[in-house]
Amino acid sequence: MTVTTDTFADALGGLGDAEWDRLAGDRFYSSALWLRVCALEPGAVSGGLHVATPGGGRAAIPVAAVTDEPTPDLRWHELLAARGLPAPEPGGLLVGQRRGYLAHLLTGAGTDRTEAAAAVLDAVRALRSPLHAETRISRMAMYLTTEDVGALRAAGVRTAPVALTTDAWIEVPPGGYHAWLDSLSGRRARSVRSEVRKFERAGYELEHRTLTESWQDVARLLARSLLRYGRTVEVAPMAESFRMQGELAGPRAQVVLCARPGEPPVGFCLYYRVGDTVYLRAHGLDHDRLVSAAEYFNVTYYMAARLPGVRRLHAGAGTAEGKALRGASLRPLWLLDLSEDSPLTGYDEEIRAHNRALLAGLRDSSPVVSAALDGELWGPYC
Repeated sequence: MTVTTDTFADALGGLGDAEWDRLAGDRFYSSALWLRVCALEPGAVSGGLHVATPGGGRAAIPVAAVTDEPTPDLRWHELLAARGLPAPEPGGLLVGQRRGYLAHLLTGAGTDRTEAAAAVLDAVRALRSPLHAETRISRMAMYLTTEDVGALRAAGVRTAPVALTTDAWIEVPPGGYHAWLDSLSGRRARSVRSEVRKFERAGYELEHRTLTESWQDVARLLARSLLRYGRTVEVAPMAESFRMQGELAGPRAQVVLCARPGEPPVGFCLYYRVGDTVYLRAHGLDHDRLVSAAEYFNVTYYMAARLPGVRRLHAGAGTAEGKALRGASLRPLWLLDLSEDSPLTGYDEEIRAHNRALLAGLRDSSPVVSAALDGELWGPYC
């Protein structure tokens, strides 16, 4: 195994965008664009770890050196402690990207995945953090797929993976929006049609813009939405973050604004499109001005399903029932400690008990969620 360049030279570890994207393929949250967007955020040093394997292949994975991650869903020490499991130190190396809950082991065409995972694992364990003087730090992979957990375990990781959440994908048949509606059960299809009619009767209109054209509205509406859930944020820094993201992404960062004629927007959805897949990135609503017309679902899923040529919607983590009701399949995402001296070593039974309890809770939450769970992806570690 050979580490080909300085991991923390930049967000891609010194590789060019095209070279990195040949490894990333269609995995948007591991793409050069998205990793450069993540690197705009303060509070960490973003990098790209890439290696040559003994068989002549290539492998890579995003990494970030973090001290105290501001995003709650990335604070591995708090997540593990809340599950009653041993909690490593909060600072160290996050294996994966800092925005978007879906991380991938990237391999070149024809590269054996176990061999690639072994090369990446060796490199992760040898990697020094630019933010930490000591070598004994956490090396935590988060929001991994079952496939990549299996490859890393086959490569030598001995700790069991911890189930974090569900990852929702909605398939849109070749007939587009109407075919998608027809694919839902009769009751669910009627519910969607009713929500669309309410939205139309409310007089709402959708306007498509780029993030470059709409970052101020996006920041304002997201701040209003967060306020509803008890989170007070300063609009100006958030607006600047969206402005920089829009400048970097250009027309690839698309925004839909929802408003009634002559009024300021009451909602937005920010999304990226990769081929026939739409990644729903962010949404926000001014709840005080809504009229109970299913604004959220219309501005996100129903809008995206109408886009010409779209075949898949990535609806992301959490809120399983609302997504399952709209035809999503629910796949597990995992935390896997890659450290050689992980405090989770020897806790396999406790971890599997947690995983089984999470899966059982999802199954018991509603019949529609139970039907949406992909049991083959959960089974190996429950």
